[in-house]
Amino acid sequence: MAKVPLRTRLFISHLTVVAVAIVALAGVSRLSTPRYFVITLERLEGRSVRIQQMRGQILESFTDAWARGMVWSVLLGVGSAGGISYLLSRRIIRPLTRMEGITQHFAAGDWAARVPSSDIPELHQLGHSFNRMASELEQVEQQRRDLVSDLSHELRTPLTIVRGYLEALADEKLPASAATYERLIRETQRLQRLVDDLQELSKLEAGYLPIQQQTIALTPLIQRVTQHFHDQQAEDPQIVVDISSDLPAVNADPTRTEQILVNLLSNALQYTDTGQITVKAWHQRHQVWVAVQDTGIGIATTDLPHVFERFWRADRSRNRRSGGTGIGLAICKRLVELQGGEISVSSQPDRGSIFEFWLPKATPTR
Repeated sequence: MAKVPLRTRLFISHLTVVAVAIVALAGVSRLSTPRYFVITLERLEGRSVRIQQMRGQILESFTDAWARGMVWSVLLGVGSAGGISYLLSRRIIRPLTRMEGITQHFAAGDWAARVPSSDIPELHQLGHSFNRMASELEQVEQQRRDLVSDLSHELRTPLTIVRGYLEALADEKLPASAATYERLIRETQRLQRLVDDLQELSKLEAGYLPIQQQTIALTPLIQRVTQHFHDQQAEDPQIVVDISSDLPAVNADPTRTEQILVNLLSNALQYTDTGQITVKAWHQRHQVWVAVQDTGIGIATTDLPHVFERFWRADRSRNRRSGGTGIGLAICKRLVELQGGEISVSSQPDRGSIFEFWLPKATPTR
């Protein structure tokens, strides 16, 4: 059975309502009007007006006039209602038809089309929601393309290096020295980090990475992480720890919290040649804050909204000194959010950056 278009159904529904109203009006009028007319004649006779002999003729004439008037009323009513119903149905269906056409453009890969505004509040809100969804889908599609492009570049660089070294070794153009093998190991480790980070980010976004929240003390955790970096770091930049003496415990996953700190410190060291990196911790009401502040190259204001996007990097030349994957900050953001907190960044070019996040304060047990 073929489906009836919405426009036709709206039109039929309007006509049905009009038809029911006309039938009800005609039925009630047909039953009640002659009766009230007879009552009116009886009242006139009670006032000594002699119409007894002409009652039947008068009633018949009235009924004929009423029938004629009802026919014209029905014709005019149905015609007017039909025309108005058609216009209203067309007015309602037109934006929906446009949406259908736009979805076909989307299916063809054209994301620029948008639904125009409507003077009908409900359709205007629907169009606004549709346009917002279209913008988000366009952004997702662009992110997907950027992800494929960036991932291809990230994989191509170490693979090209490894292939070049292996070909040189095979042709005996490069000596099989310890330095050569060490370079190959570094590039394969870079590939391994990229694969591991992608896998972890994928699990985080899909909700497959469990978070084991418990009551933990941040002070020893921060000191342990910073000491690890301090042992491996030269004199510059210096790593300074500033922790509030009355820092309360937090409700968080110790492993994931340590991972957040490691990523933030690694990022700070990557872009700070001289000066110092300060790790601060304090609390405000039900939130325990941790900040990693550096005196590095900083981030431009226009780049700040993109800091936590995967593969984003302010260095457009793609020359990464430390061999990072560009996913660490995206992982930090997801890990903080999964633990009920938030993370933010503030920065000024050539003056350094501040990455700070908060975790929920642990509720004391009775």
